[in-house]
Amino acid sequence: MLELHDPVVALMREVGRDIVMPRFQNLSSDEINEKAADDFVTIADKESEIRLAEGLAAILPEAGIIGEETCAADPAILDRAGEGLNWIIDPIDGTGNFASGKAPFGIMVALADNGVTLAGWILDPLTGRLCHALLGGGSHVDGQQVQARESDGALPIAAISTIFMDPAERAAMERRSLASFTLVDIPRCAAEQYPRLVLGQNDVSIFARVLPWDHAAGTLFVNEAGGCCQRFDGSPYRVGDLSRGLMGASSPRLWDWAAATLFE
Repeated sequence: MLELHDPVVALMREVGRDIVMPRFQNLSSDEINEKAADDFVTIADKESEIRLAEGLAAILPEAGIIGEETCAADPAILDRAGEGLNWIIDPIDGTGNFASGKAPFGIMVALADNGVTLAGWILDPLTGRLCHALLGGGSHVDGQQVQARESDGALPIAAISTIFMDPAERAAMERRSLASFTLVDIPRCAAEQYPRLVLGQNDVSIFARVLPWDHAAGTLFVNEAGGCCQRFDGSPYRVGDLSRGLMGASSPRLWDWAAATLFE
């Protein structure tokens, strides 16, 4: 995996510099479309994915391509996300923010083999921050190895996404969390949320919808940093498993406590 790191990072930085950032705060209305309610795509997403897919195919030709926008056009592609060796691409994570001309947003790439994430990269094109992780090789921010740390809040800090929960599930989650956590707004960007769990900004994060391009790189980054990211029932996350529910925490201790608080 180490031999892939430099070319993947170079490709992601090139895409951020040449495709994503020139469109930031520079999109016309006809360059933004709504795929579904509150789910946007821009011309930059499409162009970014094309360039990333071409570049990643050249770096590792034997791997398939599972891209967010390709799957939007042909949902059947998603059915093989957990089969064999695949690049997982989120060309712009946080597209709603990007389309509104505000941060955060990011580019996310992962490599998975039969559902197991082997490597993941998360680039913030605005700041240049690069988070990456290798299975069994730790997590790094801008080349420096990092260990996940809990916040120093009086209560654990939680960012809980209830966007894709039904009303009853949302009400139950809000009721159980109010007394036990300091609740903060979600960034509406997994490329930002996962680093926050490692860097001591958030302690717990809940995701209802689990699509591979949003979570493959981030779950590996948290787990390799010594945090804990698992399904609500404590089972490991696997690419290709589209069942709902994923929780990340800055430590295994906090994961267990949050699971007991929110789900039991």
